[in-house]
Amino acid sequence: MIGWDDVYKVVATMAPLYVAMVLGYGSIRWWNMFKPDHCDAINRFNCFFVIPFFNFHFISQVHPYRMNYSFLASDIVTKSVVIVALALWANFAKSGSLDWSLTTFSLSSMNNTLVVGVPLMQAMYGPLGYDILLQAAAIQLSLWLTFLLFGCEFRRTRLIQMSSLLNNNTTTRAAENTNNNNHNNGGVSSIEMDIVGLERGYNPAAAVAAGNSPSLKPLIKAVFIKLSKNPNSYACFLGLVWALISNRWNFHMPCILEDSILIMSKAGSGVAMFTTGLFMASQEKIISCGPVLTVYGLVLRFVVGPATTAMGAALLRLHGEVFKIATVQAALPQAVTSFVYAKEYGIHADVLSTSIIIGTFVSLPVLIGFYAVLDLLYPS
Repeated sequence: MIGWDDVYKVVATMAPLYVAMVLGYGSIRWWNMFKPDHCDAINRFNCFFVIPFFNFHFISQVHPYRMNYSFLASDIVTKSVVIVALALWANFAKSGSLDWSLTTFSLSSMNNTLVVGVPLMQAMYGPLGYDILLQAAAIQLSLWLTFLLFGCEFRRTRLIQMSSLLNNNTTTRAAENTNNNNHNNGGVSSIEMDIVGLERGYNPAAAVAAGNSPSLKPLIKAVFIKLSKNPNSYACFLGLVWALISNRWNFHMPCILEDSILIMSKAGSGVAMFTTGLFMASQEKIISCGPVLTVYGLVLRFVVGPATTAMGAALLRLHGEVFKIATVQAALPQAVTSFVYAKEYGIHADVLSTSIIIGTFVSLPVLIGFYAVLDLLYPS
């Protein structure tokens, strides 16, 4: 049973996140220390330098030969079903959207497993909860974060190719107007201007009907070329390779190399929350996405996520404590990394930031409620 000391430990791990967020918020609203381009640079630094080291360091600590493969299989089945459903909706529904498919996947599937999940699950379920959460974090970082990165790069590359096609189809008058706009906007290229316009109001179905959709093969090739240059795409893979080798032959990473990785990886959560505070301060309202999208994000996080995970766990016949842990961990607050990607790729960062802010506040009583209900339904 979880006690007050355990609650305090969880709160103590969550409080520093809000300290970093408040500092980021105050650095713009109260102290005027940063400009918008500075905020983008900080987020990009976190996305392409800090997070890869964080992912590599954590994955390299996992013991891949002592995992609960039934739990991992249920996680893969659950999230694969979600991905297929969102892909069908994005491609065949009139209201389908790749942007909202990626956002919905993030909201329902990307959990804060390390900062909040590990201490809370250890308090609730002991060593088994700790081990299962480490495995959940490992598969999230190595598989689902990579999938999310692929989706973001796919979207950005498609927008760039759409922009090129639209530029080729514009009239001479439109081209002259674009050149004038570029001159007035400090030399911003027409491609960049079109990408901004596409991100804000692009309709894929209309583009396909007009014959403006790029072919799939060159698009996928361009995406993989970009991913090959992105350190996030292979940091987890290298970490997993090292974990397999080190645990198989009992190798230890040299101290100088481990400390070099650790000094960067420790900044991951703090810089991400600081960036969240910067983003909040740059908006007119703290809850910038509005009440409807706020509720939408919370429902996905605390209702849809646990429900689909419980169904996947039941389908693969998980039972006992493992079933409870799988269900409860799906209701953990939003992963901070998901906001970093949303901000970098321009995909509903306001919705993700709100989900992190509100969701982390309300997660503790929600998780304790899940714990109590499951304990009543499935007594040990």
